[in-house]
Amino acid sequence: MASQTKLKKPNSHFSLCTFLFFTVLFTIPALFLLRTSSTCPSTTAAVSPSSDANQPPWSGDLQTAQFSWNRLAFSLTNPPPKTLRLAVFSRKWPTGPNPGGMERHAFTLYTALARRGHHVHVFTSPLDPSPETNSNTPASDKTTNPTIHSHGDAEPGKWRYNKAWELYQEENKKDPFDVVHTESVALPHWIAREVPNLAVSWHGIALESLQSNIYQDLIRKPGEPRSEGFNASLYGAVLPKILDEIRFFQHYAHHIAISDSCGEMLRDVYQIPEKRVHVILNGVDENGFKSDKKLRSLFRSKLGLQENSSAIILGAAGRLVKDKGHPILYEAFAKLIETHSNVHLVVAGSGPWENRYKELGEKVTILGSLNPNELKGFYNGIDVFVNPTLRPQGLDLTLMEAMLSGKPVMASRYASIKRSIVVNDEFGFMFAPNVEALTAIMEVAVAEGAERLAERGSKCKEYAAEMFTASKMALAYERLFLCIKDQRFCIYP
Repeated sequence: MASQTKLKKPNSHFSLCTFLFFTVLFTIPALFLLRTSSTCPSTTAAVSPSSDANQPPWSGDLQTAQFSWNRLAFSLTNPPPKTLRLAVFSRKWPTGPNPGGMERHAFTLYTALARRGHHVHVFTSPLDPSPETNSNTPASDKTTNPTIHSHGDAEPGKWRYNKAWELYQEENKKDPFDVVHTESVALPHWIAREVPNLAVSWHGIALESLQSNIYQDLIRKPGEPRSEGFNASLYGAVLPKILDEIRFFQHYAHHIAISDSCGEMLRDVYQIPEKRVHVILNGVDENGFKSDKKLRSLFRSKLGLQENSSAIILGAAGRLVKDKGHPILYEAFAKLIETHSNVHLVVAGSGPWENRYKELGEKVTILGSLNPNELKGFYNGIDVFVNPTLRPQGLDLTLMEAMLSGKPVMASRYASIKRSIVVNDEFGFMFAPNVEALTAIMEVAVAEGAERLAERGSKCKEYAAEMFTASKMALAYERLFLCIKDQRFCIYP
């Protein structure tokens, strides 16, 4: 292995330079975050939900706002001041019971906007024709749901941007679209540069993926060799991708960051002009995730727990793979049950780590992949939600779902989560993404007990209801699209 072999001087020099470059690159976002938090705390506080009543409400040009638009007040009862014709490019449109995060975001957002009266046209890959996968997806109805345009000449879910672009051009000739929106690079930059009324939502950028590579490497055991593809991926793929992104991101007219920290990176590292970067946090269906005592009792009874049981149930959800943090969750929980008999871990998801969890015996329950209705019972039944992810990219919707369901969260201490979700210590616990830190914070949560965790959960629910709902997300996007269409709508309130 390269790490075990004495390198020649030229290679050592190259490695040192590369290391220093990555160190600086990795540190830049943190420095900007520190600068922002120390120099302009009042900007966010002035618009924060449940903030001091003495703080004046924010007003001004929305294009200059460097905080999340979710913090602003928008009226759900008033109809939109103008009905928009919107074009959306999404690689996939959810048809099955367990769609990915980006697909869920697109479906939730554009279903909400269509029901607000906007004319939404989604350009996507071929849908799965089987009735089983489409059973949970309502039929396209132009009056209440987006109009779906799936291109041909491909297998279901296989994205061909050129085919989707052809469909868009046909529709645009009939009646020009007011705003075009692409989910990440569904619409490539060499096409996007010719569309002045376009906005792109970034669900993860290469600079964040660099940090993910670092965190995943740091959990290696002493003496465990680094994977053969690590250096090749880091130097041959990740670094060039970061530099390429910094260059071609400029071709997109408007950028929507789904976390406050991503917004900082786009402005300060990717050098996108401030008025073209807008932070809008994702949202989840507020009607689908809420506290329900009956669901809690039913879920816990299926685990064999009595109604008055004081057992603490930790829950995790998502794919059971390394980058979701399951190696550290597995080890941390194994240590926890050595000294605590009254704890359980329930995992909603499937993947390679399923068999490893089974080694821990009856203290761990693997539920497999759950549909939205089953997730309701899961969130209500647990006492605290654990997200040990090793991927700082984007914001995990499961954190928002858990908080809306009235549960405190336990999450890796990343800037994206700390600045946009766990913004108050009362909302839960944060830890460095390693076994020792997670074990220690689990000890703290178990020591607090179910009653104290429930108190935290109530605060989470209150905050999430103001910040992370599908309605709030849709209203913020609506206002941005109105602003892109007509500068008058850029002035708030």
